[in-house]
Amino acid sequence: MADPSSYRPKPGEIPDTPGVYRFRDEHRRVIYVGKAKSLRQRLANYFQDLASLHPRTRTMVTTAASVEWTVVSTEVEALQLEYSWIKEFDPRFNVKYRDDKSYPYLAVTMNEEFPRVQVMRGQKRKGVRYFGPYGHAWAIRDTVDLLLRVFPVRTCSAGVFKNAARTGRPCLLGYIGKCSAPCVDRVSADEHRDLAEDFCDFMAGRTGTYIRRLEQQMTDAAEEMEYERAARLRDDIGALKKAMEKSAVVLADATDADLIAVAEDELEAAVQIFHVRGGRVRGQRGWVTDKVEEITTGALVEHALQQLYGEEKGDSVPKEVLVPALPDPVEPVQEWLAERRGSGVSLRIPQRGDKKALMETVQRNAQQALVLHKTKRASDLTTRSRALEEIAEALDLDSAPLRIECYDISHLQGDDVVASMVVFEDGLQRKSEYRRFQIKGFAGQDDVRSMHEVISRRFRRYLAEKEKTGEWVDDLPEEGTTENGLKDDDGRPKKFAYPPQLVVVDGGQPQVAAAKKALDELGIDDIAVCGLAKRLEEVWLPEDDDPVVLPRTSEGLYLLQRVRDEAHRFAITYQRTKRAQRFRSSPLDDVPGLGDTRKQALLKHFGSLKKLRSATIDQICEVPGIGRKTAETIAVALAQAAPAAPAVNTATGEIMEEEEPGTTGSGGEPVTAGAPDERRGQET
Repeated sequence: MADPSSYRPKPGEIPDTPGVYRFRDEHRRVIYVGKAKSLRQRLANYFQDLASLHPRTRTMVTTAASVEWTVVSTEVEALQLEYSWIKEFDPRFNVKYRDDKSYPYLAVTMNEEFPRVQVMRGQKRKGVRYFGPYGHAWAIRDTVDLLLRVFPVRTCSAGVFKNAARTGRPCLLGYIGKCSAPCVDRVSADEHRDLAEDFCDFMAGRTGTYIRRLEQQMTDAAEEMEYERAARLRDDIGALKKAMEKSAVVLADATDADLIAVAEDELEAAVQIFHVRGGRVRGQRGWVTDKVEEITTGALVEHALQQLYGEEKGDSVPKEVLVPALPDPVEPVQEWLAERRGSGVSLRIPQRGDKKALMETVQRNAQQALVLHKTKRASDLTTRSRALEEIAEALDLDSAPLRIECYDISHLQGDDVVASMVVFEDGLQRKSEYRRFQIKGFAGQDDVRSMHEVISRRFRRYLAEKEKTGEWVDDLPEEGTTENGLKDDDGRPKKFAYPPQLVVVDGGQPQVAAAKKALDELGIDDIAVCGLAKRLEEVWLPEDDDPVVLPRTSEGLYLLQRVRDEAHRFAITYQRTKRAQRFRSSPLDDVPGLGDTRKQALLKHFGSLKKLRSATIDQICEVPGIGRKTAETIAVALAQAAPAAPAVNTATGEIMEEEEPGTTGSGGEPVTAGAPDERRGQET
């Protein structure tokens, strides 16, 4: 590990101009490339006190052994040079997007004498027109099959083409009219190229003019009583419209645009791109990256733009690029895009209308891609094993923690304070073991005391279960118990019978200390404790002043993050449920036999609980489904729950009436209890 001060340049040596810099390690390998409007100001940020640097930046500067820079004239040149060097050196600390698959394109080889339509993957070639990318190769073949009826362009390989030219017989597509057969001189090279140009125009979105032209030709043929030709043109129009239906119109103004969305967490980011041409989604692609450097959403967008358009020119760069956040500064990026296109490019965030709605769709795809990536990563046995081994090594545990329990506290400004306990066994969720807690020992907001109470209650129950089985005496179950006493008579696991090897708390040093204190008070010394602080993803251990910083690419850190995030999700879902129940509470809840349907009927009939309280028994009986006995019970319940005397404003004499409890939360927002699948676990 190098000391950054050993290779820090003198301030006077660094120019105060735009440029690109490279950090190299002791073996002269480039490990990081960056650009700056002012090299002097940017590089000074890397040579601060190590304690003040972000952990990822600290790791980079201590891995590096030297830094060098290149001065350029403008920020646009800096952007271009940065992209070139990232492609050339592949630095380990730079964000590098990786395709989640090799996407296929529909390609037309306009660089050949007889252009060919085919599916292509990989590096793009000069002189080839590309359309897409598509999700699957079969989607390209379906589209091409429909269009070949109207644009009979060659699709055969060079070998098939030469063999047909040698024998003087076309292939099957030539016989059935889906190839113009230039191999046997049915059309000239120029005529075949015109067909390929028409095919490209149609795929580029210029469909309306061509279809109108075919419709006019069909009308003319019918008027001239050339019915066979008119029928053929009719079928051609039908084939084109069917091909167009495969990509629905999403933007009514025939817009050409790319929409880029980013879904991210502390460790990874997923990018999704929709390519819209002529108002239709013509292609989609996505990337996932590890966030090995400290980076904002705008910077992620900038890297995505470099990845997308670094090798593109002309119409491949659309007139409009819609993004979730703008790079800072945005002007050099916009100028760079315009330079690659050859004309102006609008780079902006959609604010309203169809484009904003489509951006939300792209964002959902990005979020799903990130979730899918994490699911695949978590389900891999080898990866899980490596993660547990890394955790054991980092925390100095005797063995891999096969059972991990994580605790989180949730509340809303000190109200409805609850906690969650989630369980991961062998790196996988064990939802049947999840538990929920209400904080009962005190009122108000105090996460540290709450954590102490929850850990105490959970492990007090564990000790009670352990005592029942006789494990205090000789580690053997009592006679008559089943499976070492870990199951009840009905065969279900006891709530707190299994101890974890590792307790993780959501928080830093104070929460860890509270959890450790609770275990010490109970005499438990064989369970490890750690905390994961969300801001910097640091792992805190009891009685340690400095945190354990796991590498950003560590599978162990990734597993701890998943455990912590699941505990947070489960806690906040329960807290929202409790809050919703509190706001929904009503004196009508205490009326026996009065269900939700009749409660709603009463409130709908009278308009409010206040008016219902002032109604007579006869008026309550007028509500359908409410008998006299029930009405009397309702009246008594409302009378017993009558509100206190109204407050009076002493300055004005105005009576301050309080609103009746209803079904909304603070601010009038509807409160939902969450999806059923999120309400797992048992309340304790």
